[in-house]
This record gives sequence, structure tokens and C-alpha cells, in this order.
Amino acid sequence: MKKPFVYALAAAVYIVLIVSIINILTVFKPEGGEEALIPMMMMLSLFVLSAAVMGFIFLSEPFRLYMEDRKQEGVAFFVRIVGFFACFVVLFLVLLFFL
Repeated sequence: MKKPFVYALAAAVYIVLIVSIINILTVFKPEGGEEALIPMMMMLSLFVLSAAVMGFIFLSEPFRLYMEDRKQEGVAFFVRIVGFFACFVVLFLVLLFFL
């Protein structure tokens, strides 16, 4: 079944995009002493947005299956998504230590 892999891939791509954008934006950081309030608000907002996006990616299809009285399929689908995502986390760790 390809779908759980696609959902996990979407989560990994989302993380890569967010980190890339943050990395690019840090180049344009002003030199002066900026208020700490705005960066804290941005980070908290990004955290909430990411929780919502990841919640949707990880739970939308399993929840739909669960509510259609296909409980075992829904739980299995969720476990497969998490398993594939764990593989991406391991891949990120390998890249961290060997690149």
C-alpha cells in the first residue's frame, strides 16, 4: 500500500521546506538589536501551524477509516504512516552524522 508512504513523505517534505525557509530567512536577519517578542511569536505560530499540518497529515485518513467502522484498517494505516515517518527520521539522523 503506497498511501501511508505518501503521507509520511508529505510530512518529511513539509519539515524540509520549513527548515529550508528558516535557513534562508536567517541570512536576511537585521544586524541591529531586534525585539525578542516578534521572533517568539513567529516560533510559537510556526509550532501551532506545524502541529495542525502534521495532525492533518497523520490523522485524516486513519480517522476517516475509523469513523467508517473500519477500525482495524484505520489503526493499521496510522501505524504504517508512523513507521514510514520513523524511517525518514532515521534517514535524517544518518544524514546528520555522515554528511
